[in-house]
Formats: sequence, C-alpha cells, structure tokens
Amino acid sequence: MPYLFTSESVSEGHPDKVADQISDALIDNFLAFDKEAKVACETLVTTGQVVLAGEVKSNTYLDVQKIARDTINKIGYTKSAYMFDGNSCGVLSAIHEQSEEISQGVVRASKEEQGAGDQGMMFGYATNETENFMPLALDLSHRILKELAELRRENKDITYLRPDSKSQVTIEYSDDNVPQRVDAIVVSTQHDDFDADEAMLAKIRKDIIEILIPRVIAKLPEHIQELFNDDITYHINPTGKFVIGGPHGDTGLTGRKIIVDTYGGKGAHGGGAFSGKDPSKVDRSAAYATRHIAKNLVAAGLCDQILVQVSYAIGVAEPMGIFIDTYGTCHFNLTDGEIAKTVQTLFDMKPAAIEARLKLRQPMYSETAAYGHMGRKNETVSKTFYLPNADSKTLEVELFTWEKLDYVDKVKEAFNI
Repeated sequence: MPYLFTSESVSEGHPDKVADQISDALIDNFLAFDKEAKVACETLVTTGQVVLAGEVKSNTYLDVQKIARDTINKIGYTKSAYMFDGNSCGVLSAIHEQSEEISQGVVRASKEEQGAGDQGMMFGYATNETENFMPLALDLSHRILKELAELRRENKDITYLRPDSKSQVTIEYSDDNVPQRVDAIVVSTQHDDFDADEAMLAKIRKDIIEILIPRVIAKLPEHIQELFNDDITYHINPTGKFVIGGPHGDTGLTGRKIIVDTYGGKGAHGGGAFSGKDPSKVDRSAAYATRHIAKNLVAAGLCDQILVQVSYAIGVAEPMGIFIDTYGTCHFNLTDGEIAKTVQTLFDMKPAAIEARLKLRQPMYSETAAYGHMGRKNETVSKTFYLPNADSKTLEVELFTWEKLDYVDKVKEAFNI
C-alpha cells in the first residue's frame, strides 16, 4: 500500500540556524588562524541579545563580537523593526579554555593516534532517489527555502519577505519505495505587515504558489518535476500573520535542528549536533565520514539505499565498530555484515584519518550551517578572515569534501562490481 513520508527544513533566518551560523563562523575563524584549534562553542539568540558560551584551546585571539554581528547582518537581520539586528544587539561572550581532562584524552604524541573527542554513535545515509543521493522530501524542503531566500535578497518579485521561514514536504511512495508524487507542501514565511490581514495572507499564498514554487520546479530534473501536479495540498502561513519572527519571536540555540541538518528523518541519527564543534569532535567528523561512505557505496551501485553507523569511546582512536543496513536493497549476494567488514578495510575511521581524508581542518563550516550539511555541492572557494588588528588571511577552501565520489572505483574493485 502506498505511504507518505514528510521532511522539513528551516531557513538561515530561523533562530536556531542563526545560532548555528554564529557558532560555525567562530569555528572557521579559529581554524583560519590556528589549524589545530579545539573549539566547542554554543550560541543563544533572543530579542536583542546574543550569548556565546563554550570552551576553546587556541593560540589565536578573535573579536568574537564582530564575528557574531557580521554573521547576523549577512543573514539579513539589519533592521531595528526585527527587534534583533547585527548592528545593535548585545553580544555576551562566556567562552573559556578547554578542560585539560578532555584534552588529555584527545591529544596524543602521535597525531595519527588522536583519541575521539567524545563517546557516541554517528550515522551516515544515502539513497539513489535523487541526484545528490539525498531523501527527496528533505531535498525539496531545502530547495524551497533557498529559493525563498533568493527572492528575499532580490527584493523584486516579492518585496515583503523577512529572514525567518520554514518549509515541509510530504511525498507519496509506492510499495517498492519509489516516489510517486508530491502530496503536500507547507511554507511559513516571516513578512512585513503590509496590508489588512485577509488581503495580506491571500497575497502571500498567491506569491508562494505562483512565484516561488514554479522557480523551484524549474531547477529540478525532469523526472522530479513530473511529481508535481495540481492536486498538491498547500499550507501557506497556516497560523496566519507571521510578522514577529527570528530571535525576537523564538529563542534560538545551537544544535537544535539536527534532523534538518542530516536526512530529514530518513536513516537514523546518533543525537549529536554538528555546528560549533571542531573536527576532533566525532559527533561532526564521523557523521561526515559515514555520509561519505554511504554515498560512495550507493553511487558504486552496491545498493539503492544504505545506513552506516560508527561508534567511539572518548579518548580511544579505533572505533567500537561499523554497522551497515542496506534495507534489503543490495544488488549482490552479500550480507550487511560482510559489507561492513569490507568497509572497515576501505575506510580508516580513526579521528585523525577522517580529518586528513576529508580535509576537515579547513575553515569550511560556515557554509554547512544552513540548508543541510549533506547533499551539498563540493567546490573550492576563496575566503578571507580578519584578526582584531586588521591583519587578514585569504585561503582557498574546499567545501563539502564528504560529498565527493572519490571512492567509487575503490568500492567497485573491493566488491567486484
């Protein structure tokens, strides 16, 4: 019997994502000037206020207030009417030095034997239902909000948009797990108070359905475009007015959108957040590494979808083990246990090896902090960072290295594909 599956996304202006972006901007700035920096930074944002807390071990000094303000302004919180803007909000820093008791478990005389920064389990997932090997409902949810942000910045076709927004997409699947159609779309967008309520909400609904959605569809592959039809149920700002939003409407915290950050509820999640953590924290680095494994296995044609789990003990370099679930979609006479055994020989999952393989000591994290950490474009960009004394450093940074299909040939050889 056909079934429905739903995923959601939130925009860069959502308060939790504002917090994530500030935390990751701090990570990038520390790594730009100190590649070995150890950072765990949490951010809280609320009406007119930012609180930075966490621990850092680094030989560089940063103007964390300026970094936070620049991030907020870049997102689009630049007007006093929002009750939260980068130029006037308060920024309180309560960042202190990393605990020596944590450091002793991670740092080793040999870099290769670096211990895991924490215990826990991390998951990676991939499916062949989209070109970027991501679940379709989440991919569409992200695309809707990216396009909405483009419309907001263009300020031409839709002129009343504010930064905070959310989306949700429901897909109908067949019994054999193939997407059949888009069943429902939810979009809630913050907006200016520009008309009487009824007329204002009618215009927002019309603009979302007739301007935003067609722009999203136009950028999709043809076989995905065919899943859209005239029977889609739309819920546009279903609660009514959405003028009060962002950190003024709801307090934001780092790490509170971990399902949006990963696979939209498909696969599994170990519970650890990513943003604000340097790559010695396996919550982040091992989640990227398992995504890299999962994507390369599916791209190689081993299976249609796969879940990869790895687990660690704090201070121990070797993982506790690797678990594989292909959901019965493996195209060869292999058990999931046999696949896991081969994966262990192909991918060194010690924290230092992951850092080296995926180049995780680059200042590459600000770009991950909105619209998902997975399924993104691997590309190299130029980024410039500034110290409080105005010294600057420009670096070429490779983004989303865990999305590379650089192990496909090795997977094919290992599994005789």
